[in-house]
Amino acid sequence: MTNFHLLPRTYIVPILLFVLVGCGTKSKKEETADTVPETTIVDRDYYLEATMLGYFAKDGTRNPTLRANKGDRVNITITNGETMTHDIAMEKLGIKSGTLLEKGSSTSISFIAQYSDTYFCTVPGHRAAGMVGNFEVVEGDISGNIITGVIPSKNGKPLNLGFEAGSLQDWKATGDAFKSPFYNKDPSPVHEADALISFDGDYFLSSGGNTNYKLTGTLSSVPFKVTHPYASFKVSGGALADTRVELVLNKTQEVIFSSTGQGRATLQPVVANLSPYLKQEIYIRIIDHETGISQIPYIKDDKWAHINFDDFRFYPTRPYFPNELNQSDIIVLPPLDPILNCGLSGLEAAKAMTLPKDFTITLAASEPEVVRPISFTIDPKGRIWVVEGHTYPTPAPEGQGKDRILIFEDTNGDGRLDKRKVFTEGLNLVSGIEVGMGGVWLGAAPYLLYIPIDADKDKPSGPPQKLLDGWGLDDTHEVLNNLRWGPDGWLYGVQGVFTHSNVGKPGATDKQRTKINAGVWRYHPTRHKFEVFAEGSSNPWGIDFNDYGHPFITVCVIPHLYHVIQGARYQRQAGNHFNPYTYDDIKTIGDHVHWLGDRGPHAGNFRSAAAGGGHAHAGAMIYLGGNTWPKKYHNTIFMNNINGSKLNNDQLTRSGSGYIGSHNQDFLAMNDSWSQWLNFKYDPSGSVFAIDWYDQNQCHSSNPDVHDKTLGRIFKISHENDQWVRVDLTQASELELVNYQLHPNEFYVRQARTILQERGGNFEVHTALKDILATNPDITRKLRALWTLHVTQGLNEKELNDLLGHNNEYLRSWAIQLLCEDKTISSTTLEKFVNMAKTDPSPLVRLYLASGMLRLSPIDRWDVLEALVQKSEDLADHNLPLMLWYATEPLIPLDPERSLELAEKAQIPNILTYTLQRIAALKTVASKKLLQKFSDQLQARPSEENKPQIALIETLLSEQ
Repeated sequence: MTNFHLLPRTYIVPILLFVLVGCGTKSKKEETADTVPETTIVDRDYYLEATMLGYFAKDGTRNPTLRANKGDRVNITITNGETMTHDIAMEKLGIKSGTLLEKGSSTSISFIAQYSDTYFCTVPGHRAAGMVGNFEVVEGDISGNIITGVIPSKNGKPLNLGFEAGSLQDWKATGDAFKSPFYNKDPSPVHEADALISFDGDYFLSSGGNTNYKLTGTLSSVPFKVTHPYASFKVSGGALADTRVELVLNKTQEVIFSSTGQGRATLQPVVANLSPYLKQEIYIRIIDHETGISQIPYIKDDKWAHINFDDFRFYPTRPYFPNELNQSDIIVLPPLDPILNCGLSGLEAAKAMTLPKDFTITLAASEPEVVRPISFTIDPKGRIWVVEGHTYPTPAPEGQGKDRILIFEDTNGDGRLDKRKVFTEGLNLVSGIEVGMGGVWLGAAPYLLYIPIDADKDKPSGPPQKLLDGWGLDDTHEVLNNLRWGPDGWLYGVQGVFTHSNVGKPGATDKQRTKINAGVWRYHPTRHKFEVFAEGSSNPWGIDFNDYGHPFITVCVIPHLYHVIQGARYQRQAGNHFNPYTYDDIKTIGDHVHWLGDRGPHAGNFRSAAAGGGHAHAGAMIYLGGNTWPKKYHNTIFMNNINGSKLNNDQLTRSGSGYIGSHNQDFLAMNDSWSQWLNFKYDPSGSVFAIDWYDQNQCHSSNPDVHDKTLGRIFKISHENDQWVRVDLTQASELELVNYQLHPNEFYVRQARTILQERGGNFEVHTALKDILATNPDITRKLRALWTLHVTQGLNEKELNDLLGHNNEYLRSWAIQLLCEDKTISSTTLEKFVNMAKTDPSPLVRLYLASGMLRLSPIDRWDVLEALVQKSEDLADHNLPLMLWYATEPLIPLDPERSLELAEKAQIPNILTYTLQRIAALKTVASKKLLQKFSDQLQARPSEENKPQIALIETLLSEQ
């Protein structure tokens, strides 16, 4: 066997070559005296593979420290290990390679070594993800010294811990993975053809390689005494929790050291400090309990579900190896979640679920009564309106759609939807439904449709009306979806990031349209106005409102939960905000994610049961179904975790101007990998109905053949206190509908409000509602009265202005939103806003003021924003610093000097920083002079606080 070297940590021996070097494209800044002309021979040539996990040397080292002597000519070549944008740059030297995209493509940088530096990837986010390493200029010989390791012995004989006996002598195996584990070729017959193992001696051990990765088993050595303070062994293979090497204390069975591979083939040494265990017996346990088998047909098996091992040795002092595998460099995936069931009948699926104490679940309907339920709602009679999405995922030619709407009803309270009607069919790619205001509202890209209802026949009273068109079809699982009435009387919905829409009324010009490719939108049912309410996120597939009228969305891939503020811009999964001067966006309110591991959300799917199940969420329900469910669920948000087959539940806790979302115990486990609940809503009894798009395939595909076309379920979740009731709110009088605003079950509140909106207000209704607003002690009931007055046009400006002085922050904030609804306010209201900005103690109110400013003409914003940006107490608020910037940014082109004066007064640093950037973006002679003048003023009054701004201005001016 080959001896290991005692070298400085993470050192990699360079290849000394004299070759002609081709470099990546250089900017003027790169063409310095320190760079190497393309015709120059090089002294030290480094080759690295570039991936999002880091830069890897050929011997497997992640982000190796590259060394050279001063004056050496150095070349670093990177090869793209994946189809993703990568490059390499030197931080101090200021040179950058060309940019790679395709897997296997290469680029280089060349320079003369003068001083130590940092190499990194300049693509945004890649350095933070781990694509960064050190370059060191050193003196003298860097070849290192050799130290010989000691093979452990027992009874005076060396143990077979490097497998040079070609057998399992001194080992005991269980399972199938280690029946024939020895290989003596490199590459081995069970690994990829280009996968070099770099093993020592004649043999190394593998539990199956990339070929037999499905095998599992355990291999344990005989116990032996620790005779030296340090040990090493070589390991490679999967960075998986269930493919690992353990050192186990024989007496207590305690695992004292453990290491996986890092998802690469090349064996790398790891070092264990065994000083505390000298003279005690340990044994080696090599574990492969990971099959790598994908549970999802469109996701490939993980062929790294194996472990490779070689050459265990002791050392008298701590050894260092050129390609040592540091534990901090390994990003380990947790074990696969157990899959209990799949492909069950509807009745079996209901029986397989795990619910909290005192809850039951009933199969309300299943195939063939309902197939492919993609969206649903509940009407004022408590009936279930379900869209069957037969057209998905590929839209049919115009007029040839296959989707239909069914109406279900439970006529006897046994939980079964025993009555079924077809409302209409022949629809195309329907993805969202809501009922109210005399009709059915449908998201059916490229349209928002309205179908008037003949209430006596439960049939359309006319053809579908195209209210809006221009909705994108780029990604048909991210189209407009999840329609829901908001407390303000608008119809809300969401859309995903990879679908690009340009929405307007049919026939509208491009200037009359509004772009959206991720976010929350709303449409007014009588004024026929469309707005983007908030921008950003990923693929939202759920929206709901809490007791205070605040909307929340659930999303996929990125962190899952957002409190939605009018005019806000949220973290995006991809792409840029429409406003290029956004500079930063508001992040999740969640203090957690529902996936495990550090490899990102997709890697956590099917391995994250303990955290909630994975990244893919569908549906959003803030439970306000009355008093029959335990109080702990009230005002908490439910979402289905598709990959985890769990109903997640998050607590919503006020914090500053917004909320923190914390993970409660998962409410329900479906225990079925085919389960795909897309939405859920509470009914008049407080029970919850849920639609299940039951399908083996858990992810969108444009290929319709990968989706099952015959399955679908509706379930009903009930607490033992729930009592079935038959309702028909359409028959209620106006005053009865007003009184429903006091009902403990929000079902009655929302349905009654929408019916009153449809009927229109009158003096009697408004008087009764104003009495609730004035006298009811519960703020949520006051809010309900306020919203219903608004949708029935029962409020005037004076009444809303009076509410600006109310002692409750929720009423003050909602008065601000409603006053700004028409995007114009009186001078009297504006004066009140200015006073509130100066004196109001509530961060929530200040948030609504910032949001309101985004709806007003920039010329009306100055005084309000000048007061708000001086609130140092909002410095660490989750929302306000960025909301204030979004409202301030449009002022800068109007008056850069006044904007800079405003920013100077700001107690929130990002306002000044972003203002300077925005002024620079004007790229005028006047803007440059303004920046230079401000820099001179800062330098005239030197302080530590001014240094970052002076440096920023210098950078901005140098880029002009």
